[in-house]
Amino acid sequence: MPQITIPARADAARTSLRPFLLRMHFYIGLFVGPFIFVAALTGLLYVLTPQIESVLYRGALYTDSTGPARSLADQALAARDALGADLAVSAVRPAPAPGMTTRIMFSDPALGESENRTLFVDPATLEIRGDLTTYGTSGILPFRITLDYLHRNMLMGNAGRYYSELAASWLWVAVLGGIALWATGPRKRRALSAMPAPQRRRWLHGTIGVTLGIVLLFISATGLTWSQQGGARFQALQDQLGWNTPSASAALAGPAVAASEHGDHGAHMHHDPAAREDRLDRLDAVASAARAGGIDSPMMEIRLPKPEQAWVVREYDRSWPTQVDTVAIHPDTMQITSRADFATFTLIPKLIRWGIDAHMGILFGVPNQILMALVAAGLMVMIVYGYRMWWTRRPAASEPLSDTWRRLPAAQRALWLALAVGLGWALPVLGVSLAGFVAIDLLRSRMA
Repeated sequence: MPQITIPARADAARTSLRPFLLRMHFYIGLFVGPFIFVAALTGLLYVLTPQIESVLYRGALYTDSTGPARSLADQALAARDALGADLAVSAVRPAPAPGMTTRIMFSDPALGESENRTLFVDPATLEIRGDLTTYGTSGILPFRITLDYLHRNMLMGNAGRYYSELAASWLWVAVLGGIALWATGPRKRRALSAMPAPQRRRWLHGTIGVTLGIVLLFISATGLTWSQQGGARFQALQDQLGWNTPSASAALAGPAVAASEHGDHGAHMHHDPAAREDRLDRLDAVASAARAGGIDSPMMEIRLPKPEQAWVVREYDRSWPTQVDTVAIHPDTMQITSRADFATFTLIPKLIRWGIDAHMGILFGVPNQILMALVAAGLMVMIVYGYRMWWTRRPAASEPLSDTWRRLPAAQRALWLALAVGLGWALPVLGVSLAGFVAIDLLRSRMA
């Protein structure tokens, strides 16, 4: 008897699992598909725009003037004088190559988080070539800032970030479920051209999903690290496991030396906002100290110190090879007080850095852009095929998810329930939306 019963039970379990996965995949596609589609579309636009941005803002980014560059202090003073506003210089990005401009960045309380008002200065003539808002470490300009906000929150602030978190939370589930359905479904028996239209759409939908599966899982995972709720869980895990990215500390062991104690090197050490401005004459010395200390990328940012803190100089070249070293420099002695070199990072922080940059399409330059654009386009096509399949085959009354759930063996139900609870805790947006799926399905089942 056992020789007959056990295989029969195993076969019944497999037979009952596929309808459940199919209905779950359907719910994800129907309700979350639009959010994933919008995220893919805005992501596609974002990765294609660096070259467009360089054309749109060519006048600010580039210059035809020739001759030796003036000091960084002169460039910063020229920008401050041109601005004529009560804003403090927060950072300086020297021109990374001949024919390019220097960025003098000002902290502006009227702008959003991580945004700066940036003046673009011709290093040779001190001409102000542009006055634009820049954002984040990448220093993206207004056109791409808008696309970044569209991708992240649909221009709706923190509340809108739940849209992208919903998409990232379910994308990996949809991909794994689709791969499982593809692996357990019927194999293609005829040439694609000989298939009837519905079967061709199903085959294309599944084949695109399986082909892009690895990259889509990667996009989902890296996207979740930026999310509100799931990202907070991931940050807590990083803290617990010691996976945090090392950083250089701007704190000084003791107070900075006052002017009377260290000649004019300590001049202007006041606790008012003008103290930062008065230190502009030290920019060139700080840049030289950073170069001597190993900051060798042309893409360098010098952040002005707060009172009794060190200067912070960092590289921001996140292409390949990655150059994101950071040093802190004492404001009086010009000695390095702290540093964080990418080469000394442990594996996990390096993978996180590379993963985020690859997600943004900047790690390997144009090839990375092309790959992400193709994946985003493929994802949108797959979603459109999915909706087309549903629309052409929608029955008047299809089987509720709850019915397929009841047919699962008790052990499988317990396993899926435990998995749902665990994922709902780790990814709260997924958990809340899953509860919504269940509520809709139960209501539909009751009405039927």
